[in-house]
Amino acid sequence: MLLAGDEWQSKFRDFQKEAWRLETLPVYGVPQEEEEFQKFQAGDRFLGNYEDEWTGMIRRHKSSGRSMGRVHVVTRPLGEYLRFEFCRYYAHSVKAGEDIRILDVTDRPNPVAGFQDFWMFDRSLVVLMNYEPDGRQINREVHDGDPAPFIECQRIAVAESVPFEEYVKGLDV
Repeated sequence: MLLAGDEWQSKFRDFQKEAWRLETLPVYGVPQEEEEFQKFQAGDRFLGNYEDEWTGMIRRHKSSGRSMGRVHVVTRPLGEYLRFEFCRYYAHSVKAGEDIRILDVTDRPNPVAGFQDFWMFDRSLVVLMNYEPDGRQINREVHDGDPAPFIECQRIAVAESVPFEEYVKGLDV
């Protein structure tokens, strides 16, 4: 089953305990980000407080005892898009309460190799995020199999990664 629109948004509204994501790509082709990405490339670093629907949702979930998190698998040197994502989104999402971690596999084997991007809700519903090679999203697809491999992927990814703020110390993002 493919997810879009309100059916997709409801997964973020209705989860009971945890929403978690694995990100594996160095770039995501999100049309809504194009203008902001261009500003970033021109030197705008989005300093100061930032609040949008996403950070507001993170704050509401955190205040109600629910958690959101992700691990992004990266290799150095970081490309311009990752630097943008770190500065524009991750820094603000972490401040709002999302547990964002970075798994740098530059000098070691990837412990979650073979897994594609996915969201997992309450460790029971897995949504596969399908992308073109250039990072443009194709669709979101509910995984109808056993969530156990994805739960194990999450365990490994979290154990092998570092918190976002630790990772970016000393980096020019």
